[in-house]
Amino acid sequence: MAEEITIVELVRNGTMSAEMAATLWAAVDEQRSFLTVAIPRFAGKSTLSHAVLALRPPEVALHPVDGAPELMERLRRESASGGGGYLVVAEFSRVPVPGYIWGEPVRRVFETLPAGYSLHAAMHAPSVDEAIRIVTEENGVSDEQASAFDLALYIERFGDDLDTYWRRLAHVYEIDRVEDGRPVGRTLFRWVAEGDRFEAVEAPRGFATDRKDVEARTALLADLAASGRTGASEVADAMAAYRAGRTG
Repeated sequence: MAEEITIVELVRNGTMSAEMAATLWAAVDEQRSFLTVAIPRFAGKSTLSHAVLALRPPEVALHPVDGAPELMERLRRESASGGGGYLVVAEFSRVPVPGYIWGEPVRRVFETLPAGYSLHAAMHAPSVDEAIRIVTEENGVSDEQASAFDLALYIERFGDDLDTYWRRLAHVYEIDRVEDGRPVGRTLFRWVAEGDRFEAVEAPRGFATDRKDVEARTALLADLAASGRTGASEVADAMAAYRAGRTG
């Protein structure tokens, strides 16, 4: 099986900037919940989601969930006895695909988060605002529950077919809270089509607040991308060394 694409490869191929990747790394180091949004198909939601989740500390578990009552109850018990980690939903969708969930199973996932979990989910939507509206209004998730999301990532796909597609992480939005089914927060980064460039708009306020740390992470990821060290083992080793240096 082919090796999964790393966050450094996404920097190298222009999907995002090194600073964006560093900010996402800091976010999952703090176990922040995030939503990956895209439209149309083949926009790279899964690739981006997996690359970001791979940045988490190695001791943080991933739990693929489908909202089944017995699974959510087991995870609540496990968290109470020292579990935790990320609940990972393949997609919020009506499409009858294993792992895709809608309605009551979605609500059960959000009801499980207070037991001590973070959340990642993906979905098709044309914007961050519309994605949050779908979560709340169409799935019956309360504003308070939807406020569990700290970040929303919106990715766009371009090109004519599988051989020519290219992608950009067009919008990184920090969510402070959800009100009346709408996210309240700020744009951290956006892609500017003119010149094909990324713009840093605001610094995060709820996470990654140590700017020197983010700058150091940015430099590390940029160096890995520039030198072609984009493989999973190379990236993992560099991240482990960085974490050891911070705590040593």
